[in-house]
Amino acid sequence: MMVRIAGMKHDSIVDGPGLRFAVFAQGCPHDCPGCHNPTALDPDGGTTVAVSELIAEMTRNPLTSGLTLTGGEPFFQAAALTPLARAASESGLSVWIYSGYTLEELTRANNPDWFALLGYTDVLVDGRYVEAQKSLRLKFRGSKNQRILDAPASLAAGEAVVLSI
Repeated sequence: MMVRIAGMKHDSIVDGPGLRFAVFAQGCPHDCPGCHNPTALDPDGGTTVAVSELIAEMTRNPLTSGLTLTGGEPFFQAAALTPLARAASESGLSVWIYSGYTLEELTRANNPDWFALLGYTDVLVDGRYVEAQKSLRLKFRGSKNQRILDAPASLAAGEAVVLSI
């Protein structure tokens, strides 16, 4: 399976706790003013890579503690990114996803590909970036409206379960 990405970072320390393998998905429908990664907006931009290549890159460093899917919008390519999230989860890595969609938007859409990707997600940082609510004091998010959610607990409860990180 192939996925279009804007890039990857083997040793991110800002996209979740620990040393993370971060994949920047290409394509985003949100177009948030002040977006930190505007080159990832165009769904036809970036480069196409095999998911198997990303899995090999992710597992190369034994110090990697997690996978972060960010973007762009990871749910824009949920079907292609699910095997990567599954491989991370099966390898004992935590899976964080940054999405401009809220948990409520993701679950209300009733999209089976979105649910499949959510099923391998440990932490969902949700909500569009709002420049007027930007704060450099926030940990692992850019604006105050964004939430850091325990994805499995949120799905089980049928409502957002916020983590205090």
